[in-house]
Amino acid sequence: MTTHTGIIHHYIGGRVVEGVSGRHADVYNPALGEPCARVALASDEEVNAAVQAASAAFPAWSATPPLARARVLFKYLELCQQHTDDFAAMVTLEHGKTFSDAQGEVARGIEVVEFAVGIPHMLKGEFTDQIARGIDAWSMRQPLGVVAGITPFNFPVMVPMWMFPVAIACGNTFVLKPSERDPSASLLHARLLEEAGLPDGVFNVVQGDKAAVDAILDHPDIEAVSFVGSTPIAEHIYARGSARGKRVQALGGAKNHMVVMPDADMEMAVDALVGAAYGSAGERCMAISVAVAVGDAGDALVAKLAERTRALKIDDGAVAGAEMGPVVTLAAKQRIERLIGEGVEQGAELVVDGRGFKVPGRENGFFVGGTLFDHVQPSMSIYREEIFGPVLCVVRLPDIGSALALINRNEYGNGVAVFTRDGGVAREFVRQVQVGMVGVNVPLPVPRAFNSFGGWKKSLFGDHHAYGPEGVRFYTRHKAVMQRWPASGTGAASGGAEFAFPQMK
Repeated sequence: MTTHTGIIHHYIGGRVVEGVSGRHADVYNPALGEPCARVALASDEEVNAAVQAASAAFPAWSATPPLARARVLFKYLELCQQHTDDFAAMVTLEHGKTFSDAQGEVARGIEVVEFAVGIPHMLKGEFTDQIARGIDAWSMRQPLGVVAGITPFNFPVMVPMWMFPVAIACGNTFVLKPSERDPSASLLHARLLEEAGLPDGVFNVVQGDKAAVDAILDHPDIEAVSFVGSTPIAEHIYARGSARGKRVQALGGAKNHMVVMPDADMEMAVDALVGAAYGSAGERCMAISVAVAVGDAGDALVAKLAERTRALKIDDGAVAGAEMGPVVTLAAKQRIERLIGEGVEQGAELVVDGRGFKVPGRENGFFVGGTLFDHVQPSMSIYREEIFGPVLCVVRLPDIGSALALINRNEYGNGVAVFTRDGGVAREFVRQVQVGMVGVNVPLPVPRAFNSFGGWKKSLFGDHHAYGPEGVRFYTRHKAVMQRWPASGTGAASGGAEFAFPQMK
């Protein structure tokens, strides 16, 4: 794995721009626990420059025919496919997830570009001839203007691709504020879009922290903001952005449950739980963090999970065969280990303890071993809080009704799964569970690009889910048009002024 050094800058108006704020932050290789680069942190000035560049580019780009916009994205799609491993290497270096996991992230991001290149079809309106005498009507969808995306550290390639390909295809111009933890992929996106022929100013990147986020939320020329991250930040972004008249789509945190019924294929369920709980060190908003063992499923489930958890291959994500890498920062490691300690103090049974895990040769890395708790109660902090680490909690309940009640009481509603051989149980579970994305014998029910991604309750603030058809609706406005022409040939004649509310006759 190649490391890199130096400063990661902004990309504004078609060129890399050095920061003027004088503020920087370290970018770490979490497997080594050492800085690998520095990133500039934007001031209001840089954010404003990016918005001005996007504003200047909007008139021409929005007037570009959708097919011409799609052709630029087709070229970008081809370039992304050629640079998949380059993206993945950046993710592994700066985030820590395994290289194969990073490749999967890039592939799922590319799927959204494949969806976005079909934008000419998705922007078609509806036409009605002769809705009244001499009057025709139609609808159209038009871009908003300058829109922004604020994206998290856990998917530095994929989540931005949930946003900007759809937004740009719809005719908007875009300002991306990636996570300062792993910012390099944002500049590779910029370079490939430039190479694909995207006009200057249509796509811009401002690196930064909370100061840049608040500058985006307060800027009067930004029409809409998309966000993915924790629930407290999502609430802040939704409240502050909405108060300033912006359209806001803020995806928050999760506490995803997987219900294992007594009749489930136990090997399938264990495979699913191990991958979904410990993949990417649990740093996924769709990770399973609670296994609900129903009836007598608990003993067999926990025994198999304990064996598999102890056998996890944990290493630098760049090492072939690694199944799990480090967490992203030292602060994240310390928080996860604190919550594990709280679980013990509050009475949960710690079956496998991942605290203090070390990888030989990488002793300073931010590693946490796979951790398994049994007999977890809903009052415990390890159940209530989003741990965002490789910690799986097992809750034991007597029946499916109790499992549904537990899940529906939870403040989060992002993803959920049920493992069973009973079609009736599965059908009622799908109908009754109050969660936005549901899997039946599928642990991570992440919708494909032609559907849309989003949770319920405190997992989503705003009216629209991400990407897919919902993304097109979020990044466009609906316009209804009615037209009538003066009398000419067979045209309708004016009947004089009408003072009553018009009725179609």
